[in-house]
Amino acid sequence: MATVHLRIGDLVWGKLGRYPPWPGKVVSPPKDLKKPRGKKCHFVKFFGTEDHAWIKVEQLKPYHTHKDEMIKINKGKRFQQAVDAVEDFLKKAKGKEQNSDGKGDSKGKKTANKPLKILEEDDEDLSALKDPSEKDLTDSDPEPSTIERPGAGPGSGFKWESSPVKDDPHFHHFLLSQSEKPASSMEPISKRLKIIEEDAGSTSIQAADSTAINGSITPTDKRIGFLGLGLMGSGIVSNLLKMGHVVTVWNRTAEKCDLFIQEGARLGRTPAEVASMCDITFSCVSDPKAARDLVLGPSGVLQGIRPGKCYVEMSTVDPETITELSQVITSRGGRFLEAPVAGSQQLSNDGMLVILAAGDRTVYEDCSSCFQAMGKTSFFLGEAGNAARMMLILNMVQGSFMATIAEGLTLAQATGQSQQTFLDILSQGQMASTFVDQKCQNILQGNFKPDYYLKHIQKDLRLAISMGDTANHPTPMAAAANEVYKRAKALDQSDNDISAVYRAYIH
Repeated sequence: MATVHLRIGDLVWGKLGRYPPWPGKVVSPPKDLKKPRGKKCHFVKFFGTEDHAWIKVEQLKPYHTHKDEMIKINKGKRFQQAVDAVEDFLKKAKGKEQNSDGKGDSKGKKTANKPLKILEEDDEDLSALKDPSEKDLTDSDPEPSTIERPGAGPGSGFKWESSPVKDDPHFHHFLLSQSEKPASSMEPISKRLKIIEEDAGSTSIQAADSTAINGSITPTDKRIGFLGLGLMGSGIVSNLLKMGHVVTVWNRTAEKCDLFIQEGARLGRTPAEVASMCDITFSCVSDPKAARDLVLGPSGVLQGIRPGKCYVEMSTVDPETITELSQVITSRGGRFLEAPVAGSQQLSNDGMLVILAAGDRTVYEDCSSCFQAMGKTSFFLGEAGNAARMMLILNMVQGSFMATIAEGLTLAQATGQSQQTFLDILSQGQMASTFVDQKCQNILQGNFKPDYYLKHIQKDLRLAISMGDTANHPTPMAAAANEVYKRAKALDQSDNDISAVYRAYIH
């Protein structure tokens, strides 16, 4: 197979994990960012996302040679925006080149004849190959070369398994740190992010956590238990297994365990048995009552807790429930962590959840590889109860926002306006987001398949309002939204997606 040689500044198509090929540019890595061991790769900046990642050489193709091929198999809006960004970059580069050629002094001339160092596949440090006399190449600099290298054509001997792919709403989150030790900090997120200033004045933010997507996870040798295989739990367990964790599962409806047993999980007969067999037991159930019953009920977790055993509550519940569970677990010598997750079924399946943790800091650190497998990042928020409070606030905002969007769609229809046009305009403004686009499209298509149950967001709104009462803090927007969701529940929408709140406005 012919070798493709790339150098700093070359435009490429980069393939990372399950994501579609994406346009990017080979750039110099920051001096303090280590290259992954044992990997022959280049550091790539992706257009349209401001993300960077180490990409293996076999997952890189020259941009121009494969442009038509990639455009045919990728049709998403974000993808097209990224391609447009490449074309804008090339136009600017060509304009600068023409301006430079028109000047007489040597400072304005392009140094096309100057030998450029080629980044070989087995280089241990890419930055070491950079000529000290050359400044870093950024989006404001012309591309050094668009020459097709030997072996760079379609018949070069390597293929991506490509099929038409939809716009992946999570692609812009794939930026991964190559730090050897995942961050676990109580500091604000702004201090846990590494800001890299580039010549063009733009900034690139690199998450401090290393996550599942780069495949660099070393699974913990601790035995993992998982209780609850609903919309969220199923995706979490699947990703734990994929990343090599030893997992024992239990679910109230035992049939749901079958698929995971086939994937290599072990079966626990009761929550108590799972807790006694495993070092760390996670649970993810529907509400405070279910969470309490799982621990305190017959054959519950508490009966299996022994000194040193860890219990991680991932359900979205009120802080009072968390305090109670923490107290009973620690009273038996166990260690307790709450770790509710922000996301949806799709994000759970993709391993892109956001994990909010609080409680025993050592348990948080012991769960490092698990959190990397199931999420894109995690936050440690201090004492038990803080994660529950933060999660309820986040879901309160999300639920209120979804109700407002549904209200806007129905008002558009009631006043003779096109709902699709309303969405098109919304998607071009400051409120544009994947969440808005997906939920609105589902509403217009009448697709309310649950990604996050309506009954659960109503439960979270109710708990958030109660939390506001305890703190003597007004929550009028949440209260209004809660009434709309209650109306939707009365219309038998409980087991549909949260976007089904739309139906509360049309009945």
